[in-house]
Amino acid sequence: QVQLVESGGGLVQTGDSLRLSCAASGRTFSSYAMGWFRQAPGNERQFVAGISSSDGTTYYADSVKGRFTISRDNAENTVYLQMNNLKVEDTAVYYCAAVRETFGSIVIVAQSGYDVWGQGTQVTVSS
Repeated sequence: QVQLVESGGGLVQTGDSLRLSCAASGRTFSSYAMGWFRQAPGNERQFVAGISSSDGTTYYADSVKGRFTISRDNAENTVYLQMNNLKVEDTAVYYCAAVRETFGSIVIVAQSGYDVWGQGTQVTVSS
């Protein structure tokens, strides 16, 4: 099973960009579907974006569509979340998640579909 470590969070202003990274340990990263979730204070954790294990299929929450891009580099065991045109409402702790998935083209949206989670990285967007 992989272990996940997120990085790249920080304090930015409205309209700025950030790129989050999620580094995975282990030699089977390419067999894992990956996702990004976020949790703002007082709110439940919510899906942000997901990517399939091998064919690059992606899916986004409506709130980030057109602004965020999820990608992965299986050679580097890393999944990224490029966040552009950040808004105050994007402020949250961002979590990376993984689940072993053998079809290669499935994006997992539900939290319950993932069984490995990172520790989270804080993103704060000020106006």
